[in-house]
Amino acid sequence: SDRIVMLTNGPAATIGDIVQVHLDRPRSRVSLAENPQYLGYRKAVIDFLYTRQSHVEKVA
Repeated sequence: SDRIVMLTNGPAATIGDIVQVHLDRPRSRVSLAENPQYLGYRKAVIDFLYTRQSHVEKVA
């Protein structure tokens, strides 16, 4: 994909962030695993999912 659209949590989710992906084509999974640019995109997505969109569940 050339764009990653990340959504916020919940049923009323909205667009939380958009990452434009600038990687040459064709893309190989093997070569991407060591590509610093790909690793930066991956880190941004993981950071969004686990840091910016994390929430504490209330225990009843």
